[in-house]
Amino acid sequence: MGEIIFVLGGARSGKSSFAESLAKESSDNVAYVATYVPYTTDEEMKERINHHQKSRPSFWKNYEEGYSIAPLLKNIDSEVIVIDCMTIYTSNLMLADKTEEDIKSNVGQMISSLKDVDYKAIIVANEVGLGVVPETPLGRKFRDIAGRVNQSIAKEADSVYFTAAGIPLKMK
Repeated sequence: MGEIIFVLGGARSGKSSFAESLAKESSDNVAYVATYVPYTTDEEMKERINHHQKSRPSFWKNYEEGYSIAPLLKNIDSEVIVIDCMTIYTSNLMLADKTEEDIKSNVGQMISSLKDVDYKAIIVANEVGLGVVPETPLGRKFRDIAGRVNQSIAKEADSVYFTAAGIPLKMK
């Protein structure tokens, strides 16, 4: 049975760096699952992606999956995986016209798959409930769904961390 670690935080809180440090401490045999789907080709986003890629060791196995993580998980031969990030993943599914029930089912399948494998999984997500109420209905819907996705992952995780200003706090 796999161990699930969930790392939450706001934008630029240090959550990805912390997740990567947990992975590095655990093993050299790490797989990284990036969930970003490039809807845009602007230079600033390319630079962000490049920065994230350079921060990871070159010998890590890298995967990109923006819509269906569960089937991929059974084919990864690593001791640790990092899934970064569930907030982007939720956004991808919403933009693909998936309902909240579809999204919750998709994430539930991912969690079930993680419980069936032998490796440690470190899942990263943005905490979306600490800011202002979004101005648009779509923004509020996204915040609500992402918040409920986070709750479902936290409930099933073996441990949960919250990061702020680069400092992780163990919550569970």
